[in-house]
Amino acid sequence: MGKKGIAHIYASFNNIIVTITDITGAETIARCSGGMVTKSAKDEGSPYVAMKVAQIAAETALEKGIDVVNVRIRGRGGKKGGSPGRGAQTAIRSLVRAGLKIGTIEDVTPHPHDGCKPKGGKRGRRI
Repeated sequence: MGKKGIAHIYASFNNIIVTITDITGAETIARCSGGMVTKSAKDEGSPYVAMKVAQIAAETALEKGIDVVNVRIRGRGGKKGGSPGRGAQTAIRSLVRAGLKIGTIEDVTPHPHDGCKPKGGKRGRRI
């Protein structure tokens, strides 16, 4: 059993960011985002790019001695968006294929506990 780490996967519908930290979460060991992999902005949140992003982050983490990760998935959150984007599942699968062992998978998307009133009035936004 080697060193443990945490893989933070932020998956919105427009981008994906994978950050691998030590077990305390204080020191970043590897990170990669959709913009570092693809040139076109429309592809940044796609499953293929998510696979590549996770692969690059995992290879860097393996070089630095981390081989077991706990995964934390985060969507956009707040009052506008709930679920993680399309690339979240693919990113986890790619971490496993790269050689990392997965400890736990946890969803840490922030949800409002009756905060601000959403924009648009009583009947919503009318076009």
